Amino acid sequence: MKPDTISITNVNLSLGTGAARVHILKDVSLRIASGEAVGLIGPSGSGKSTLLMVMAGLERPDSGEVVVNGSSFNALDEDTLAGFRGRQVGIVFQSFHLIPTMTALENVAVPLELAGRDDANERAARELAELGLGERLHHYPSQLSGGEQQRVALARAMAPDPAILVADEPTGNLDEATGQQIVDLLFAKHIERGMTLVLVTHDLTLAQRCDRVVRLRSGRIDVQAASRHWVETA
Repeated sequence: MKPDTISITNVNLSLGTGAARVHILKDVSLRIASGEAVGLIGPSGSGKSTLLMVMAGLERPDSGEVVVNGSSFNALDEDTLAGFRGRQVGIVFQSFHLIPTMTALENVAVPLELAGRDDANERAARELAELGLGERLHHYPSQLSGGEQQRVALARAMAPDPAILVADEPTGNLDEATGQQIVDLLFAKHIERGMTLVLVTHDLTLAQRCDRVVRLRSGRIDVQAASRHWVETA
């Protein structure tokens, strides 16, 4: 049995203040094995994106424990957690989150430079070339199509060679054909590099490409299945 890359135990998280405070995650426990691909699905507001942010160390739970690659987030201060995330967790968002005043190459290289990598530009160029953007290194986000921007975001996520790649609705801003290309790249890189992949999606067909589908409902894990052919039940 492969060891867990992600271990979440009895996690609770509320967001907001006062009367507007909402209990988002409710006693969530989940184990994800090294190299596994897991699809997180559920209705809007079910907590799937928040759970992804907790896994990535972008949200701190109110209670419970998150352990990623053997490191308990509870034991890490914010600076140490940020450094850990930069090395171990690649993140792809729906909205790309590229810096508009930087070229594709700079968007990928700058996080590597901040992490102290001496080969930041070379590695960034290599990642972009592998994703078909070798001729677009010096283009700015406004000069790139949506699909190209998401490829830059994917290159940025993978450049540090993280153990875990998390993706939150990575095709949400793309047309169907372009979205399919991005999804194919995600799964190809997951297999090629042996990364653990956690994918948030509304698309059950896409989720079923994963090794396992985890369904959230009202902040709790509702259904957990290990089959590629799992079918959602009402």
